[in-house]
Amino acid sequence: MAARLLWIDDEIDMLRAHVMFLEKKGYEVYTCNNGSDALRRCAAEPFDLILLDENMPGLSGLETLQGIKEVQPDVPVVMVTKNEEEDLMDQAIGAQIADYLIKPVNPNQILLTLKKNIHQREIVSEATQSAYSRAFGELQLQISDNADFEKWKELYKRLVYWELQLSETDVPMMEMLAAQKEEANREFARFIAKHYEHWVESPEDRPLMSPDVFKKCVFPLLRDGRKVFLLVLDNFRYDQWRTLSRELADGFDIDEDLFLGILPTATQYARNAIFAGLMPADIKHMYPHLWVEDTSDEGKNQHEEELIRLQLERFRRKERFTYHKLNDSMAADRLLGQMTQLAETPLNVLVVNFIDILSHARTESRMVRELAPDEAAYRSITLSWFRHTAVKDLFRALAELDVDILITTDHGSIYVDTPVKVIGDRQVNTNLRYKLGRNLSYNPKEVFEMKQPARFGLPAPNLSTAYIYTTGRRFFAYPNNYNHYVQYYRGTFQHGGISLEEQLIPLVHLRPKASR
Repeated sequence: MAARLLWIDDEIDMLRAHVMFLEKKGYEVYTCNNGSDALRRCAAEPFDLILLDENMPGLSGLETLQGIKEVQPDVPVVMVTKNEEEDLMDQAIGAQIADYLIKPVNPNQILLTLKKNIHQREIVSEATQSAYSRAFGELQLQISDNADFEKWKELYKRLVYWELQLSETDVPMMEMLAAQKEEANREFARFIAKHYEHWVESPEDRPLMSPDVFKKCVFPLLRDGRKVFLLVLDNFRYDQWRTLSRELADGFDIDEDLFLGILPTATQYARNAIFAGLMPADIKHMYPHLWVEDTSDEGKNQHEEELIRLQLERFRRKERFTYHKLNDSMAADRLLGQMTQLAETPLNVLVVNFIDILSHARTESRMVRELAPDEAAYRSITLSWFRHTAVKDLFRALAELDVDILITTDHGSIYVDTPVKVIGDRQVNTNLRYKLGRNLSYNPKEVFEMKQPARFGLPAPNLSTAYIYTTGRRFFAYPNNYNHYVQYYRGTFQHGGISLEEQLIPLVHLRPKASR
């Protein structure tokens, strides 16, 4: 359907050539020579864009603009004027005009602003799909030729880039990308299976992993005399970071990277590894009173502050530190009230649990699942949380300080839709992406096995304990009441297993621009 334009100008008769040009391009163009007639017309019928002269007798352009916004608040209005005074431009922009053209205008200028304000989404969508089609083959080559960890990081960044670019386009392109991500995850699982044991046994040969974050990222800043805020956003994926980063670009210089989260990609293991600077088996060996077994009902992250303190002591770090867990906006508000003293503390560690709470709520609540039915909606809710809670205020406060901010997570999560059958006794843990126990029955072709957990840095409650992991978009399901179980958990976001989304996780260094 042709776009409907309204052109308001007291000298409209002198613009007939421009009107005819636009009509030949397929636009329906309606005209008015004063603001009062234009407002009556706007109240009676809708338009896709309005061209508005700033200097007219009777109602001025700005007065007409205000009236238009009252009856058609979403229609883009392009101001056309001879006046180049900065004050007028500020007023027009403040009144939310879509564009600003200086007379005399030529037809191509008008056509450009129409494309920008009416057809931009359509044009961008078509260009994005075309660009992804060209990149598809190159991505396929990267998937089959990722021999080292750095190449996997770059591939995952590219896949997330295209996911964000294509999220507003048609379904077939998103299906192509989803298939590519599935293939990438299959190859990534093979890569992890090949190298993970060696990385655990030979830390000098491995990429940055969870136990290395303090040693290689936090301590160097402390040695330089910097004040550090470490924010650990539980269950935070790289695509969510890319969405939030736009909110922080104005206030901070940003340096982002990815590191490898340990297995299992679950809070008890991965976050404790970050705070202790140790693999889970070493935590249990060195501090048995601080390790809680997977099957225990005791909270798995009750000793994080103590683990941080012990790591600082092991590395002979004398700096004072604080530890805060933020489960809601009230906790963030209370923290804001302490910013003066926190700014003087060398190290402040903040654990933010909202995203993990959202993930679990989405599994358990039909309403939340309706609000976040897919990846794009999941990112959107994360962005809305950030914009409308005290966490955004926290970053505003940090932007005014001369501090270093590190943002990271313990693990990500993945959308699951493919069940894998597993049988175990009553002592088997409940996680859907990994299992540990003595008597597990499963198809070994569908999982990654760790039959000697100590070689992978993991504790073994019993001599015959094994760990198994799902890969890609699979999740474990028990044969008992199988159909109900599958229906309940299919289409949820889970973590604990092996995938790009769970293991390649953000590590972002922010420096306030105000401190330059």
